[in-house]
Amino acid sequence: MRIAFTRSLLLILFIGLFTRHAAAQQKAVLQGTVRDANGKAITGATVSVDGTNAITSTNNRGNYKLQVNPGEIVLRVHFVGFHDIVKSLDLGGGDIEENIVLNQSSGDLQQVEITGRKEKTYKTKSTFIGKIENELKDIPQSVSYASKELIADQGLMRVGEVVKNFSGVNQFSFYDDLTIRGFRVNGQTNTQLLNGLRTSTGFWKQSLANYLERVEVLKGPSSALFGNASPGGVVNRVTKKPLDETRRSVNLTLGSFNILRALADFTGPATKDSSLLYRLNLGYENAETFRDLMFDRNFVLAPSLTFVPSDRTRINFDLVYTDSKSRLDRGQPIFGSFDLNSTPQSLSLNTSNDYLNELTYNATFSISHKLADNLSLNASYLKTGYSEDLNEHRTSNAYGVDANGAPINNMAGMIVQLRKRKRFIDNFSGYINYTPTTGIIEHKIVAGYDFGSEKLPVGGSQLTAGGYRNAANNGAIATYVAANKSKYLLDAAGNPVPNVPHFNLSDPLSSQRMQDDSKLFFTQSIVAPTYYYLNSGYIQDQFKIGNLQVLAGVRYEYYTDFANYKTPTQAKTNSHAWLPRFGAVYSIIPSINVYGSYVEGYNPQSAATIANPNAGGPFDPLESNMAEFGAKTSWFRDQLSISAAVYQIKQTGALYATPGVPDVLRQVGDEQSRGFEFDVTGKILPNWNVIASYSYNRAKILESGTEGEEGLQKPNSPKNTANLWTRYNFISGPVSGLGVALGVNYMDKRNLIYDAKFSPEDQITIPSFTLFNAALFYNIGKLQLQLNANNIGNKKHWVGGYDYLRLFPGQPENYMFTIGYSF
Repeated sequence: MRIAFTRSLLLILFIGLFTRHAAAQQKAVLQGTVRDANGKAITGATVSVDGTNAITSTNNRGNYKLQVNPGEIVLRVHFVGFHDIVKSLDLGGGDIEENIVLNQSSGDLQQVEITGRKEKTYKTKSTFIGKIENELKDIPQSVSYASKELIADQGLMRVGEVVKNFSGVNQFSFYDDLTIRGFRVNGQTNTQLLNGLRTSTGFWKQSLANYLERVEVLKGPSSALFGNASPGGVVNRVTKKPLDETRRSVNLTLGSFNILRALADFTGPATKDSSLLYRLNLGYENAETFRDLMFDRNFVLAPSLTFVPSDRTRINFDLVYTDSKSRLDRGQPIFGSFDLNSTPQSLSLNTSNDYLNELTYNATFSISHKLADNLSLNASYLKTGYSEDLNEHRTSNAYGVDANGAPINNMAGMIVQLRKRKRFIDNFSGYINYTPTTGIIEHKIVAGYDFGSEKLPVGGSQLTAGGYRNAANNGAIATYVAANKSKYLLDAAGNPVPNVPHFNLSDPLSSQRMQDDSKLFFTQSIVAPTYYYLNSGYIQDQFKIGNLQVLAGVRYEYYTDFANYKTPTQAKTNSHAWLPRFGAVYSIIPSINVYGSYVEGYNPQSAATIANPNAGGPFDPLESNMAEFGAKTSWFRDQLSISAAVYQIKQTGALYATPGVPDVLRQVGDEQSRGFEFDVTGKILPNWNVIASYSYNRAKILESGTEGEEGLQKPNSPKNTANLWTRYNFISGPVSGLGVALGVNYMDKRNLIYDAKFSPEDQITIPSFTLFNAALFYNIGKLQLQLNANNIGNKKHWVGGYDYLRLFPGQPENYMFTIGYSF
């Protein structure tokens, strides 16, 4: 009933605004063509009028047409690879024709991403992920990305949601927790990047993404560039940088599950000579979810300043501060009969007195200075701080047991955890970019030094209540052993009494009420302080001879960890690795490149790099390598890119959860991932955007030491995924200003954590699914309206899971309405 009312209300609103717009004042028509210096029509050039929402793109003949209010205007024309044109025009006399000639830019590359990106498209031509600006087609590895325009069009606010657009990438759980090419990557392992520097997140919750320019994934081991990283790939979150032109926007989103979200983005010059630029992103979210008892209260403050004292020097400062209040969602439990429909997907095991409070800041300072036209010095420093205050009721990862030790299918075993801890991360990267020409060879040389450290200071601690009460009822025993039942407190039926009452899956309301935890027996433990640091040096040259580019690089990493940090038995341990990277790119024709690459990876797995204080260890380091071959093509004057890749990744030493033992990890032997990926991004027509992908991935454990597990598809690694999102804007006629978008996401079935109680054929799985999404857009001058409809048809699905007590359901059908204003 409420959904039907919402649909009707939004439809009436759209019709009313559309009718009002149609009756607006008479507009003047501005039209013409955009060509290059040789007279060739430029398709897809952006033509806009400053201070208004009048914007369009040239068609395949280079023609454009705008309707604007009569009077004096400032016309702006932009196309990647060409110098912008800015012209003052007087439309006081009515319609005019204005033809534009764009001159190609010199193509000088930036050395560090300090200047903001002005494009307003799904397609990104270049990236700084290799510590020098490189066109994506010239990188001999697969790169997937999503621009802020795509993120906004899909109404997304979390990186975990954004990755549905990437080939070979999917969610592992609700958390900042992904699978890339079959290998798990999560935000707590210090293998994610922010502006190319290593950092980590709180893992449990993903912050708003309104401060991001784009999200990009460099596939495969990336240690040669960034140090310890996942063999599947590395996620780089690029923040919005200041622009040298004034842009201001605010928007408000209302949606299903009581979502209220307000965002603001302001940028422009802070001084008349544009030597100081600013950007400020603000975000506020107050939202419930479809999950019982869950909520998110988030505030994001993200200022950025760029100082340009000369044309040779740029200095940038970024801060992202996030204050998050919520509850930790450990997932949906189901009955021990393992029927996925035995409980509603909304069911959580939390109580009303649970909370998760997190504070996170990331402060980045970057400088780039040109010593000569082909030589520059660059330095970046990132400081991350994180604070966690947690109170939770959660599953013990097992069902309650009866007097004989047999599981009670409708009773989930429970534990209570209270935890406080902090984490601080420092990363410095200093390097040179040198681009000399020796004879017929053009070089792009990157050489530098990295320092990184992570510290969990003294003071972290945890209280845990769980297990079963002892016979004297003055303490608890971790596990129940039926042969020793006399040691336990028994109820009237002879069953052991749990320290924390079981969660009754048949009567969840009684278990979700506020609990009196004062009667529980807690065990006190410290979150052990940890400290590590690393020093590394690297050099890489990508040299070009005619149509051939060859990349060769090596990184040496020396890792220092303090075992038993801040205790009398503290001891310094060291490990090191040489990490090579090789690749080649050959241009068959200017629009088609083929490539091949080989990369090795290394990642220590000490207490300092494993966030869970109960994980166990010590563990051997991760070692990996990848071979990849592919092709990257561009079409329609580089407006549409199509790429394909085949790869093989091998890894040794991965950590997996131990079934039936909360939080404890176990180490396996060799793993292998082989697959194929296909991606399309950009514009088919100037007013028709598309992003699509397909991936096939066969990821399996070759050696685990556990009979039956070897050869199975790895947890949360679908063999097949496919995604499509396309937006079409009407730029003429009675529906000018209207845009429509459609999206489809397919995910194959997935295995969860291997459980030795079952045969390989009966392992825990979650089913495949196909989701349909859509959106409507409408512009009225400076006002933008947007309606997103997600999971149309209300397909029941799960985005991931650990086991049958920790499943992570996907959102049911939902709607969001956004109103934005640009000025």
